[in-house]
Amino acid sequence: MNYYQRLRDIREDLDKSQAEIAEILGIQQTQYSRYERGFQKMGIDKYIVLAKYYNISLDYLCGLVDKPYKLNK
Repeated sequence: MNYYQRLRDIREDLDKSQAEIAEILGIQQTQYSRYERGFQKMGIDKYIVLAKYYNISLDYLCGLVDKPYKLNK
């Protein structure tokens, strides 16, 4: 799975809009849309914010592993 596809899948699983996630990241919705479509790479600082928000590991969020695990149990 592509890392950007994982971004979309996680967001949709939680019924969040791109605008909601963009607000959490402090960016415009159009910018976040580029991340999800793989047109632009997202910085590690934003991945860390999303990992904390979603309470999942960075390796899952980035598509390195297929099994998610929670940061806080």
